[in-house]
Amino acid sequence: MDYTPLKYVYKASGNHEAYTLLLLHGTGGDENDLIPLAEDFNLGFNILSVRGNVSENGMPRFFKRLGMGIFDEKDLEFRTDELVAFLKEAAIKENFSAAKIIALGYSNGANIAGALLLKYPGLLAGAILYRPMLPFKKFTAITANSNTPVLFTSGQHDPTVKAADTDKYLELLRTAGFNVKDHALNASHGLINDDINLAHEWFKEHFTL
Repeated sequence: MDYTPLKYVYKASGNHEAYTLLLLHGTGGDENDLIPLAEDFNLGFNILSVRGNVSENGMPRFFKRLGMGIFDEKDLEFRTDELVAFLKEAAIKENFSAAKIIALGYSNGANIAGALLLKYPGLLAGAILYRPMLPFKKFTAITANSNTPVLFTSGQHDPTVKAADTDKYLELLRTAGFNVKDHALNASHGLINDDINLAHEWFKEHFTL
């Protein structure tokens, strides 16, 4: 398959046993947006921050959409495969374990992270989904059988995400075998301190070095 290389920033921890935190930005962001957040966690992880290959009116995204909240699911599948191919190549190039990747995605980045979980359920060691939307309207997830931990935070006042779709998404993830901890926060689409604090707790529970 003819994939386009993704632009990225990689920061090695110096520990060969470390997990790698895969950072996936929201619409209009880039590979630098989430690095300060990741560094504030002070986890001793490698950091791999990626820029989406799609441009929407000059704004980077990870996949195309047909309208607000309407995904181009064919392109989403292609871009998910493209990201997986990139991760396998980057793991070799940067010398990190492809079996120890934890995704942290916000908005559009959370959506492609969710697509990774559903389409490649054994790929990620864990995932944080900030303000995610159901990636595929009709999708039968492959059973993970791994109890992979997932932190899922939604905003109770988020105008971009329907509560019914969030419920369907959570059910789909749990049915597929993921260990999902979900929180509906008193927030809109933007991140708040609770998102960060919950991630701190989640990391301590599941990923201590």
